[in-house]
Amino acid sequence: MASDQEKNRQRMKQLLGKPGNGNCADCGAADPEWASYTLGVFVCHSCSGLHRNIAQISKVKSILLDPWSSSELEFMDSLGNNACKAKYEQIVPAFYYCPTQKDCMLLRDQWIRAKYERKEFVCVERQEPYSAGYREGFLWKRGRDNGQYLSRKFILSEREGVLKYFNKHDAREPKAIMKINTVNATFQPTKIGTAHGLQITYLKDNSTRNIFVYHEDGKEMVDWFNAIRAARFHYLQVAFPGTPNSELLSKLSRNYIKEGYMEKTGPKHTEGFKKRWFTMDDRRLMYFKDPLDAYARGEVFIGSKENSYTVLPGLPPNIQGYHWLFGITIVTPDRKFLFACETEEDQKDWIAAFQTVISRPMMPQEYAVEAYFKHKP
Repeated sequence: MASDQEKNRQRMKQLLGKPGNGNCADCGAADPEWASYTLGVFVCHSCSGLHRNIAQISKVKSILLDPWSSSELEFMDSLGNNACKAKYEQIVPAFYYCPTQKDCMLLRDQWIRAKYERKEFVCVERQEPYSAGYREGFLWKRGRDNGQYLSRKFILSEREGVLKYFNKHDAREPKAIMKINTVNATFQPTKIGTAHGLQITYLKDNSTRNIFVYHEDGKEMVDWFNAIRAARFHYLQVAFPGTPNSELLSKLSRNYIKEGYMEKTGPKHTEGFKKRWFTMDDRRLMYFKDPLDAYARGEVFIGSKENSYTVLPGLPPNIQGYHWLFGITIVTPDRKFLFACETEEDQKDWIAAFQTVISRPMMPQEYAVEAYFKHKP
């Protein structure tokens, strides 16, 4: 006869088959292998580690390796992921970023804490830090020239449509004013070298400017991120009336399509290739001497195939001066851009990233950006 433990294990497998339970309750990863027997949710291995950070609320066990009692199974059966979602995610604001398994640990950790520990989506008053339309505080900002992180006062004002920071705590005039319509925020823990590192970009005279910031408190950092998304959401609702929210939400913040090192040569293709850090941000391909530079050395607009943009593997014949062997040629209506990658895998990844952009038709407003790039001195 099957032992009680074996029966319980079989029952647990059946519970996994119920609607909602086949994906992690927190990041959506398929086939969760862990469960919180105090909350009643099924979670992936990665999120189970984050549940351990709130052990006073959530206690986790392996679904198949740990023993389960009949009463615990009854509890899991009475709840499950869909019921807990209905309970803990009642009022998630439209602009709030709900992370997936691809997102950094900080976003997932704070999402889990916001749901179960702080109950932010059950009580609207708890959403004040990112939904008030105004936020001020101090963040550590990387110096543009010396790379030192110094405490700077930041103010986000939805009414003024700006994010600004001040070099001195009592300064009257801001050091920089970033218009919300061009601001983007993306977490970059690996690049910045801190788990809470956020890269903020904005356009200054139609060129991209980077700012790198962090805060020791993870909640503070994620609140800033969602406050920026909220301000952009409300700006876009006013700027594009009648546009469905689903369309606007994809524009609140964006991760880069691809980043990494390549070699490049100049417009005449006669100078030696130089190693540069490249960032593909939507249709802007930027290159930097250092990944944490404030300004790009140059930017290239990548249009669509309908507008005569193509990407080809390899380099034209008779090109010299490159050290890396895996070339890429980007053909635009005006000129060819030549790059070289260190490995064949890098080359394939970059070509796939360029193809993603080139195969997407251009939006009306992107023609204006293209025109600016063409007439740039």
